[in-house]
Amino acid sequence: MFKQNAVKAITIKIMSVTTQLKMIDEFMRDVDEGLSMKKKSIPSKYFYDKNGDELFVKIMKMPEYYLTRAEHEILKENTALIIDSLKLQKETYFEFIELGAGDGTKTMELLRALSAEGFNFDYLPVDISENALFNLKASLAFEIPDLHVKTQHGDYFEVLSTLKESSCPKVVLFLGSNLGNLTDEDAGQFIYQLGSNLNHGDKVLLGVDLIKPSDIVLPAYDDPTGITKNFNLNLLTRINRELDADFDIAKFNHISEYDEQEGIVKSYLVSSAYQKVTIGQINKSYVFEKDERIHTEISRKYNDAIMRDILSNTDFKITNKMSDSNNYFANYILTRQ
Repeated sequence: MFKQNAVKAITIKIMSVTTQLKMIDEFMRDVDEGLSMKKKSIPSKYFYDKNGDELFVKIMKMPEYYLTRAEHEILKENTALIIDSLKLQKETYFEFIELGAGDGTKTMELLRALSAEGFNFDYLPVDISENALFNLKASLAFEIPDLHVKTQHGDYFEVLSTLKESSCPKVVLFLGSNLGNLTDEDAGQFIYQLGSNLNHGDKVLLGVDLIKPSDIVLPAYDDPTGITKNFNLNLLTRINRELDADFDIAKFNHISEYDEQEGIVKSYLVSSAYQKVTIGQINKSYVFEKDERIHTEISRKYNDAIMRDILSNTDFKITNKMSDSNNYFANYILTRQ
């Protein structure tokens, strides 16, 4: 038994190292491709290292950042309705899969209720941040000690593809308006691909931010205390550390813009001077003109018409929708047809 456990531990460690190396290679490719374009960009998923996780927790607690509070209200006030709408059976085992689980704050109410009511399930939080998964598992062990937690580190669809062969019912949570980091075309592709990894009748609980006035939305992405600025600038700090780059953080600023008619927030890092940056791991230098931007994030805001359009070429149907008391945020329940 000792020998089997030792072999298993070594195998898991090798798999973890392999995953880490693969993710670093992907990081290098994405940074190089993004900084080589005429309009520079870096995917927002690279915000999340240990420091990025901690900064985002601070963002979620900001008075300006209404999204977390609004979604938490929905999940707390509609727990029974959500469970009923998901058509779950206590005697039937299912997998409760959360994409981009983060610190698990949003999901705690549902997990607590499902566990207390005796549902037979495993919770599978998926996240690109190993640090976030470690902290989440520790927190859940304290908060809901009877909960079965199987953390899944890596890319959403790589993880889902490993679960695809299982015929058990699945509920996938994609909360926090993470879908809003994609263009509408990419969001439609994402949901279509999500459906290809699920079976008929499986459910998705999807959280999205709703279109609303600029004076409510914009401070959530550019707060007066500078937390969101530090969150964005941490992306450059991470590239310096992990890819051996020489970004001068002091020579970049953060700005966010919101077009209320379009319903999209766009965030940028802006070079305050002409400069050249070298990234050692890529063995390449990149020139930045004064006021040149790196596009780091979009945050799409939705309404029912936009959601229906995004879902039009997927295998999902909207079977329920819940909003908070201010109508700032919505959680849709989608059913795989």
